[in-house]
Amino acid sequence: ACSTEPKLIGIQPYGIITDSTLSSITKALEESYDLNVVVLEKRLLPEHAFIVVKSPRYRADSLLIDLLKHKPDSISYILGVTSKDISTTKRNSDGTTKTPESKYSDWGIFGLGYRPGQSCVVSTFRIKHAEHDVFVSRMEKISIHEIGHNMGLKHCETENCVMQDAVETIKTVDNVSNQLCTNCIDQL
Repeated sequence: ACSTEPKLIGIQPYGIITDSTLSSITKALEESYDLNVVVLEKRLLPEHAFIVVKSPRYRADSLLIDLLKHKPDSISYILGVTSKDISTTKRNSDGTTKTPESKYSDWGIFGLGYRPGQSCVVSTFRIKHAEHDVFVSRMEKISIHEIGHNMGLKHCETENCVMQDAVETIKTVDNVSNQLCTNCIDQL
């Protein structure tokens, strides 16, 4: 049986995230994917995801699992938003940790999402900027990008596409548009 229920994106604030940040993300996701977005009740970050390797952080992969565990059935995709630093292990295509391992075993990131999948997480920790508009733009782009992964989109080579790989620098995020290219739109 095929479901006629419209898909819904849920935003899960972890801790205190400002209403203006949540409403900017909501608007950006609704415009990018033509889906309704709801903001869920805030929750605390799960203690089991907290680690201290290089610095105090939360493991993004653990947060993806936590989000799935707490995702309401009515929600198709869930985006966790936190102000805390998040990390993952950067791996080569064969699954081994990139070298030097000391750098990549606990790598701080802007966001992470299953591809395809139903959960992703973004953090405001590494995207702060003196200009509020730059911060908001970064948050919107990273949120659109991670939900794109949930919907099955890979990193894109098209110039200015929001699905470009950040290649370890915020400059990439600043230089892309907040739009999906026509190729990515066609894949949805």
